[in-house]
Amino acid sequence: MANEHKSEGHLEVNLRNLIQRTRDERGITGLETAIILIAFVVVATVFAFVVLTTGIFSAERGKETVFAGLQKARGTMEVRGGVVVLDDDAPIVQTGITAGSIQFSVATTAGGEAIPLDFAATTNRTVIAYRDAAVVTDDVTYTATPISGDTDALLEPGELFLISIAIADTGGAFAPNDRVTLEIQTPVGAVLDLTRSLPAQLDAVMQLH
Repeated sequence: MANEHKSEGHLEVNLRNLIQRTRDERGITGLETAIILIAFVVVATVFAFVVLTTGIFSAERGKETVFAGLQKARGTMEVRGGVVVLDDDAPIVQTGITAGSIQFSVATTAGGEAIPLDFAATTNRTVIAYRDAAVVTDDVTYTATPISGDTDALLEPGELFLISIAIADTGGAFAPNDRVTLEIQTPVGAVLDLTRSLPAQLDAVMQLH
């Protein structure tokens, strides 16, 4: 009988130890699960923050690009009418022009902004370059005379200015059939390229095509 009681006692102790061990393992398993879940939440939060920040940055860069394009379009001028060459040589010599000028009228594009046309300015000014088959002049002297608008040297929306360039200042020969190019470079707008050809016979007034 004593042995039976002792066996029952050992069985009861072993059963209690097993139950306690099972409970402890369940506790550890629950804690590990909670840690893993928290880690997943933290990683997901960081990833969402990175994605959101990248999206905002991309949107801002896209907005800046659009605004820069609009500013460039608004800062562009256009030629109104033809490009005319006046030959002041007397008599006219068919080998080339030594005295005369190139003239054309300009205005801002639709919805455009004001464009400075003061050649004497040292910064923020419009530059006109000349080139032909033999000559390249990066900064040609020019005058801007208001045709319609106020008398300042700022081409504003609704105004029309006459640009005049002395042929002697370009360095070009302006001989018959010569092909000449004027590049008008505004401070922020696109470059306006005017490429024209002189006629086979020089006259006092010529509209180039």
